[in-house]
Amino acid sequence: MLVLNETRVVRARLRAQRESGGGAELLLLRPRAHAAFDPSAREWLALVRPGRKLRAGARLRIGEAAATIVEVLPDGPRVVRFDDGVDVGALLDAHGEVPLPPYVALRQAQDDTGDAARGERYQTVFARVPGSVAAPTASLHFTAEVLDALRARGVVTAPLVLDVGIGTFRPMSGVTIDEHVMHAERYAIPAETAAAVAAARRDGRRVIAAGTTVLRALEGAALRTGGVDAGEGETNLFVTPGFRFDVVDALLTNFHLPRSTLLVLVAAFAGYARVRSAYREAIAQHYRFFSFGDAMFVERT
Repeated sequence: MLVLNETRVVRARLRAQRESGGGAELLLLRPRAHAAFDPSAREWLALVRPGRKLRAGARLRIGEAAATIVEVLPDGPRVVRFDDGVDVGALLDAHGEVPLPPYVALRQAQDDTGDAARGERYQTVFARVPGSVAAPTASLHFTAEVLDALRARGVVTAPLVLDVGIGTFRPMSGVTIDEHVMHAERYAIPAETAAAVAAARRDGRRVIAAGTTVLRALEGAALRTGGVDAGEGETNLFVTPGFRFDVVDALLTNFHLPRSTLLVLVAAFAGYARVRSAYREAIAQHYRFFSFGDAMFVERT
């Protein structure tokens, strides 16, 4: 069976003007009070630019709306409070941008496609539940035709949601793996998916994760009992060598960059020597990395 992440990338990037003068940028990560995307929330966790000029008390204007930086968190994000009466959902619809990676925006800058169409390319064909600030990129390889062909061959597909946030894309900055602190990300596993995973394991069929986000959701949910229970939760699971995998048997994933938690996860899953060998081959054959790059299918060691 193949498990897919139905999360949808939100138009979470807002370009603003500082009341003190100069431009600014907000990337809304999630509401402060709870993990699920909620456009009615007043306070949000956000990444900001320029960080040194956006301290507590700074005022911003986005179109006709206004917001205040109310707190600087120890690891860098800000708490942003929108003024009373601001409809954040409408603000994102009117002024928000899909936070495309810089290399995607640069590569596509010369084509005739508008921003909306470029943003839609950064969504999976089954994106349904808003909440992410980055796409689950392994699933960008799927088309409706590919999924139909898989199902015709007897592959069972099942959805879940993990909202891709700072936990997935923030690079490691410490000298050792142990120094990295993983940020929590929200997941939701439907009852039907939990039952399908349990049935596949009981029948001896492989559980295949479409991407590292699916793997983290399934293995994070299974940490307590060894099984996948339905429901919502948060996981700050950082999969490192030595981790015991209880659920996922195989993984489809892109080629990741050095110093990323995703590369550490893949090495823990498939074995360091095998992954190192695969990356040598990918470099020699000029495989493409990043979001729209090539993919690999790896089995658990």
